Amino acid sequence: MFDAYILDCDGVLFDSLQANIEFYNTLLKAFGKPPIDEAQIPYIHMATAEESVAYLFRGDPHLKEAQQLRLSMDYHRFIPFMKLAPGAREVLEILREKGKKLAICTNRSVSMRAVLDFFNLTPLFDYVVTTLEVTRPKPDPEGLLLILNALDLQAQSALFVGDSVLDQKAAQGAGIPFAAYKCPSLDANYTIESFWEILSLHPNMKGVYHAYCRRD
Repeated sequence: MFDAYILDCDGVLFDSLQANIEFYNTLLKAFGKPPIDEAQIPYIHMATAEESVAYLFRGDPHLKEAQQLRLSMDYHRFIPFMKLAPGAREVLEILREKGKKLAICTNRSVSMRAVLDFFNLTPLFDYVVTTLEVTRPKPDPEGLLLILNALDLQAQSALFVGDSVLDQKAAQGAGIPFAAYKCPSLDANYTIESFWEILSLHPNMKGVYHAYCRRD
């Protein structure tokens, strides 16, 4: 059904909420500002780092300094707070064995490569697009179109798995089928609640998916 599977990072491939909170709280503390509150979490979890800092420091005279500190902070210390989605490694390895191409389209920047290396996932992906590779991050479809071009894919032959309205709009703009991960409110072609359900979307992999369900 699909020749390639493109994944968002935060909220899909990883539960990175706590890592993001720790990162931005460290930045805020450096300027004597209070920690992130509940109302700010949804934004900083899906926006780019530059956008998130601009949001957290809006109206603050130290915004430029905060952006500079963000760029110099070592994200490696926050990676251990991240959690790989249950079943992600197994599903990715199955897709690779079936000859499927795998890619990531994320609004992360320099930290993405370090995260993949830390979790030993780098060899599983054919292409990774971060904000460093595009001029317009999601919701613009530029990143997804870049992946299609790099992997020589037609839009309808790829599936993009995301969890936010940014992902939804990017998929729509690129004309790529979209699977909403743990977010049924999104306008999507498919809605899934686990990584294993990705396999259920492909006729030739339903047996593997049902075998997992029986095991679980």
